[in-house]
Amino acid sequence: MYSASQLAKKYISFYLKASSRKGHGIHSPFVFDFIKHIKNDKSDYEAYKPIEEIRKQLLKNKSIIPVQDFGAGSAVIKSKDRFVYKIAQSSLKSKRFARLFFRIIKKFEPPIIIELGTSFGITTAYMAAAGPQSKIYSLEGAPAIAAIAKMNFEKLHLQNIGLIAGDFKDSLPKLLAQLPSFDFAFIDGNHRKAPTLDYFKRFKEKRNDNSLLIFDDIHWSNEMEEAWQSIQQDAEVTLTIDLFYVGIVFFKKEFKVKQHFSLRF
Repeated sequence: MYSASQLAKKYISFYLKASSRKGHGIHSPFVFDFIKHIKNDKSDYEAYKPIEEIRKQLLKNKSIIPVQDFGAGSAVIKSKDRFVYKIAQSSLKSKRFARLFFRIIKKFEPPIIIELGTSFGITTAYMAAAGPQSKIYSLEGAPAIAAIAKMNFEKLHLQNIGLIAGDFKDSLPKLLAQLPSFDFAFIDGNHRKAPTLDYFKRFKEKRNDNSLLIFDDIHWSNEMEEAWQSIQQDAEVTLTIDLFYVGIVFFKKEFKVKQHFSLRF
């Protein structure tokens, strides 16, 4: 894991090289449309407010719960018994990115969505609200965290989420074996190179032409950057979008030439 100062330097370098927020100079019609109608959409959708109220409650929750961490993120919090608000501070995806996922799902309407790493369900809720006709399978390693996420889904009256608790190495293969394919997946799992590439391999085997993958924290460490580079170079990947904190992967056959874009967000 990079230190805060290392990550800041990397972000500055990325920002200077990345395309402008408005997409000037982007020659891909698909990516330009993504920038204009998804990335830069500033609409205040009705679904946002109740989900952010849940986030506020989590950030004030001083309950202590037992947590089993199967991934690499435990460098942030060492103890097994943790405050809910501390977990929320370190693990919840920011409002900015959760809303980006909302807009992606609203635009593409993916029937099958998979999330690897539910946490307390804030990002899950955004995705479920964006695609009420979609079926979302959300996997969480820690049962105590999954239980709180389940309560949050009930508070928000979200009916299209299947929550699966347990170690990803067991739960993910079982889930994928039951599905013919997937359409959208957000991977916020074990932040190491080997597990990340294993996730990619498993999802790639279940892709369809419209499938997209989003990997979290692609510049979080040297290992994650190496994993991201390997994913970009994969022969089946036709387009990637690097937003620094997340990377988006497409397999569309209509893109005849492999392309990679780094965008400011």
